[in-house]
Amino acid sequence: MYLLAFIRQQWPHYIQLMRLNRPIGTYLLLWPTLWGLWLAAEGWPSLHLLIIFTVGVVLMRAAGCVINDFADRNFDGDVKRTVNRPLVTGIIVAKEAWVLFIILIVLAFGLVLLTNLLTIALSCVGLVLAACYPFMKRYTHWPQAVLGIAFAWAIPMAYSAQTNSLPTDAWLTFGAAIFMSIAYDTFYAMIDREDDIKIGIRSTAILFGSRDLLWIGIFQSLCLVLLLVVAVIKQLGPWFYAGWAIMLGSFIYQNQIALRRDREAYFNAFHNNHWSALALLVGLVINYA
Repeated sequence: MYLLAFIRQQWPHYIQLMRLNRPIGTYLLLWPTLWGLWLAAEGWPSLHLLIIFTVGVVLMRAAGCVINDFADRNFDGDVKRTVNRPLVTGIIVAKEAWVLFIILIVLAFGLVLLTNLLTIALSCVGLVLAACYPFMKRYTHWPQAVLGIAFAWAIPMAYSAQTNSLPTDAWLTFGAAIFMSIAYDTFYAMIDREDDIKIGIRSTAILFGSRDLLWIGIFQSLCLVLLLVVAVIKQLGPWFYAGWAIMLGSFIYQNQIALRRDREAYFNAFHNNHWSALALLVGLVINYA
């Protein structure tokens, strides 16, 4: 009874720790994962794989948020945006966060066991990436690249689960997702840039400085080019190109609003990437339909 009462009392704080109340990160992980499934299957993927990867994305994104807050618990109190996170306020202690992280990882790995050996092996690499990312900002100005690789790793996993192979287009789509992630996470890092400089945290936003929008545009362009190469390899039709064009327009829009040079503009630019990735997915689904 005590345990149930404790969980009931703490559950809203666990929701906050896992960011289940803020699904934008789940969307940014899910839509590219579904790119991979649709491209691998060249149409509707297997229903059980669609369920496995959708639920897996929710679990892994939640686990990533937990380990990120654990890693940053001694820094978040000095950052305006994160000062009220549960591990900072002490509502949740570090031991609870570790237990929750392990539970989420075990559940996600249980789903992967329902696929094949290649996907299981790839999932082990994905786990290492997810666990390492939060600590990278202490050692490199490129934690956004590590995040991009960790997020995009679901794409080769989707291909391997659907086809038990990793063709060239899997890696090209993987690369496109990495470049998009670096771009949108740089927008996100720009929100905290001043605070991060004070406390010694590194990011591409700090590295790029006043040329941040130029570099974001470069990474977004690389993403778009790689997706065009995939389209040629897979012989995709006009609906895919319509989704691609919407993505292009959304990237232009993001850079335009970011010219305002304030935190709200950077957040809105970051958030808009959800629609960019979704537009491409919709184009893919209709193309194969």
